[in-house]
Amino acid sequence: MILNGIDTVMEAAHLLKGKKLGLITSPTGLNRHFESTIQILHDNFHLAAMFSPEHGVRGDQAAGAMVETYTDPITQVPVYSLYRKDSKRLSQEMLDEVDLVVYDIQDVGARYYTFIYTMLYALEDCAKAGKEIVIFDRINPLGGVTVEGNILKPGYESFVGNYPLAVRYGLTAGEVAIMANEQQGWNAKLHVIRCQGWDRDMLFPETGRHWIMPSLGIPRFESALIYPGTCLFEGTNISEGRGTTAPFEIIGAPFIHAEQLAAEMNSLKLPGVMFRPVYFKPSFSKFEGEQCGGVQIHILDCRAVQPLETGVWLLFTIQRNNEQFSFLPPLKENSRPFIDLLAGDSMYHDENVDVPALLEQFRAESREFAKLKTEYHLY
Repeated sequence: MILNGIDTVMEAAHLLKGKKLGLITSPTGLNRHFESTIQILHDNFHLAAMFSPEHGVRGDQAAGAMVETYTDPITQVPVYSLYRKDSKRLSQEMLDEVDLVVYDIQDVGARYYTFIYTMLYALEDCAKAGKEIVIFDRINPLGGVTVEGNILKPGYESFVGNYPLAVRYGLTAGEVAIMANEQQGWNAKLHVIRCQGWDRDMLFPETGRHWIMPSLGIPRFESALIYPGTCLFEGTNISEGRGTTAPFEIIGAPFIHAEQLAAEMNSLKLPGVMFRPVYFKPSFSKFEGEQCGGVQIHILDCRAVQPLETGVWLLFTIQRNNEQFSFLPPLKENSRPFIDLLAGDSMYHDENVDVPALLEQFRAESREFAKLKTEYHLY
């Protein structure tokens, strides 16, 4: 049986009892019986406050929507936002409300996903305030062995990449926390409640766990698996499939010739995937209500697929074949384009880049990170 940290919560009772707890969680904060971490802590300990990441503690906020402070209608516990325009940090006023911070959110194992930085910010903030932090660890759905992609470069830090991780980093959230705590010299009072029964080589379907959507954009395991590659399209004017039933699996735009793109991508014979021409009208987000042509990426072999490399090939193929392709402008004045923040570099702007050489550079950085991360393995 594969257990996440919250499944053994009573083994951590000595850390939690008699303390005012502040919980950072999301709808994925559930034990194997589908009981929420919110209710577990509220019923058994003193849950004094909750701190909301992107999407809200109960998943009622859209992607990118700013979360306001409110009272949770079920527990009557105050909920403070960690996804505000002015800050995504735990303020001293928030920390004054609690003795200890608890973190329990399912990560997806890709550098762009914001929850990992909510955790790292909280870790640093707790270290500065002298507060303990408990992380209920969870399995990495993409496994704990395979590493893909480049390492984020200094100067490209943002909330979609704020730590020198590879794109697919092969660590659990708890392992990332231990690594950052040591490498950054934060010396936080960190406790990681480990998973049990998980082998690093396991992908999510092999764990016997039920898939709980980490967010609406990641509705199933296949979405999470291809996400390290196709999330790059969020930095472009190409639809990444939001507003369809297969976000990050369907990629397209009104000006893309679906059959031509599918044929060209299939001719590359990329491992573990097949590209099918599709036509779709997004119900929201880019090209809402417009007919788009594109491809759906079908994963034929979960172990053979290289999602980041697949996404890079697709990005450059679309860029070279469509004059209407463009990168989105910076989100803020004087900031970098969003594609650079996702990439942790600026390499995607050169449409004439030697893609095989670029990917070989990525592989070298992946090998470097894979060697480094073993020092922090808990499993």
